Amino acid sequence: MIESSPDCLFCKIVAGEIPAEVVHATESTLAFRDVDPQAPTHVLVIPASHYRDAGDLALHEPATAAEMLVVAAEVAEKAGLGDGYRLVFNTGAGGGQVVFHAHLHVIGGRPMGWPPG
Repeated sequence: MIESSPDCLFCKIVAGEIPAEVVHATESTLAFRDVDPQAPTHVLVIPASHYRDAGDLALHEPATAAEMLVVAAEVAEKAGLGDGYRLVFNTGAGGGQVVFHAHLHVIGGRPMGWPPG
């Protein structure tokens, strides 16, 4: 675990160096709107501490990983996503991860068919 990484976009958002539309915050998590939303509601939930991906976070800080799921549910409820929503952790470049700071996508507000898209 690294408290923060100087080149990490999400660490800079946590530090307040880069603005974000924050929708929920706790001592160990931050939830903000995705700048390239894939649905009417697309929020990212991140740990305040820097972990490369969801597996690294779960291994070193499982309570924060669990808290991210609680925050995601609160975000979804607040957004009125009672019909359902999708939670996505992209892990590794091959899994579609672009920013290498663990993050959970909360996506909803439109039908979420399979495959995703």
